[in-house]
Amino acid sequence: MRIVVLGSTGSIGTQTLDVVRWRGWKVVGLVAGRRVERLREQVEEFAPEAVYSTAPREAWADLPAHAAASAEEVAAWEADAVVAAIPGLAGLGPVRAAVRAGRRVALANKESMVAAGPLLWAEARAHGATFVPVDSEHSALFQALHGEHSEDVAELILTASGGPFRGGPPDLSGVTPEQALAHPRWDMGPKVTIDSATLMNKGLEVLEAHALFGVPLERIRVVVHPQSYVHSMVRFRDGQIKALLGPTDMRLAIQYALTYPERAPSPLVDAPLEPLLEFHPPDLERFPALRLAYAAGERGGTAPAVLNAANEVAVEAFLSRRIRFTDIARIVERVLDKTPVEPLTWENLYAADAWARRATEELL
Repeated sequence: MRIVVLGSTGSIGTQTLDVVRWRGWKVVGLVAGRRVERLREQVEEFAPEAVYSTAPREAWADLPAHAAASAEEVAAWEADAVVAAIPGLAGLGPVRAAVRAGRRVALANKESMVAAGPLLWAEARAHGATFVPVDSEHSALFQALHGEHSEDVAELILTASGGPFRGGPPDLSGVTPEQALAHPRWDMGPKVTIDSATLMNKGLEVLEAHALFGVPLERIRVVVHPQSYVHSMVRFRDGQIKALLGPTDMRLAIQYALTYPERAPSPLVDAPLEPLLEFHPPDLERFPALRLAYAAGERGGTAPAVLNAANEVAVEAFLSRRIRFTDIARIVERVLDKTPVEPLTWENLYAADAWARRATEELL
């Protein structure tokens, strides 16, 4: 199998390369951020045909591979599958390029589906591309829905670990970036980890599930499940529930997205069968970001893109200590309240994204 990895030096990218090692596949394209030394190591090991980095070109143009002009060029490289793991809306352009090339897209970039889901599906139908989700929650839903009829689905239930502040403190205004980055379960990049701490990540996952599976927002629910063994559940209209349980290791979801409809063996240790499974409703007073995501989804059009853009800017401001942890959701809500929602087109999407980023910076 020929694989392109977008975001190869990040958390999902490096775990994808672990899966490539398990399976002995060929990596034909790598796209990285500014971690040039890690990219060099990957190029040396996997010998891709094409490579691109957002670092200054002189820092990586000497690598022994075709120096692509853009991430989009690598995303459209001849391949069997493209793993889309560039975080934020920066990943949308390469995802769209892979779709236009008719590829299987193993989608880890939830922001693309949140902001542009209907547009991406239209292009996928036009070009014969397919999406298989990589997020563990959406992979679980995808597997639970396989072979089922859409009219039999009563609700989708996304599980959340609760993040680092599930048990306190009651007042989150004094939380530091270091505390927010100390996730109890997952090793992720800083932006996703902060989103997990605010529960905005779960809000984006709700919107992604809505876009991926076409289930109305009012039938997508979030429950807090601290053990994280149940990755998500589907309740059917006869009252029965399908749940996917497994080790808390993203490599399983990555491998499944690339081998579907087959299942390949893995060297991972099986999840224990004995843990006590807890489920709790999320606290929307302490974590209002989840409520905002539902509100943006209900408004539709460009509102999810505005939510995503405002959140990206606010999270970066928190990480650079310009605002408090609790200001993230407040600022996103103010930007959402100010935005005029337009119909979703490619032009309107990028205009709304740019407007929201400017508006958020002004509020900062």
